[in-house]
Amino acid sequence: MNFRTVALTLWDLLKQHEPPTIVIPKNVKQKVASKQRPIQAKYDGIVVKMKDTYGFRIRKWRTSMSGCAWELKDKNGNIYRMLESPYPKGPMSCAIFLHEVGHHAIGFHTYKPRCLEEYFAWEWSLAAMKANDINITANVLKRRDNALQYAVAKALRRGLKRVPVELESFIPAQYRIAS
Repeated sequence: MNFRTVALTLWDLLKQHEPPTIVIPKNVKQKVASKQRPIQAKYDGIVVKMKDTYGFRIRKWRTSMSGCAWELKDKNGNIYRMLESPYPKGPMSCAIFLHEVGHHAIGFHTYKPRCLEEYFAWEWSLAAMKANDINITANVLKRRDNALQYAVAKALRRGLKRVPVELESFIPAQYRIAS
């Protein structure tokens, strides 16, 4: 028997146990770190500008396309403005964000009934999008229309007697009186 002594270092041992190289087929998509889109800087600027102007705090950035705005008052009468919405990354999320900001901008309980407040928050949102040169897409307008139809239907279910003139075009079909 002929034995040879081989002196191995720690690195030699580690190289023997390296994981195999994995070859990913070309037809499999990989997530690649991409540069930020130029429009995103505009959306980021809108967020900063609105927070500075209207003094609200973001409680949470939602992953869904929904939002909520509210005010809290402490026992000393201090008002804390709060907001939840999706982070603006496109026209729809920007419209929803600005709609929620619109509630703070126009003031809560400024318009009665509540569905009229929703209307003016949407109008404020669209005006802010236009002022900031954000594209108002057909889907954004459809979202506004659906939201206002829902708000009017809810008000009618709860006993609203007279629909404000601004909202007459948003009365759902089941509440329209045949003439």
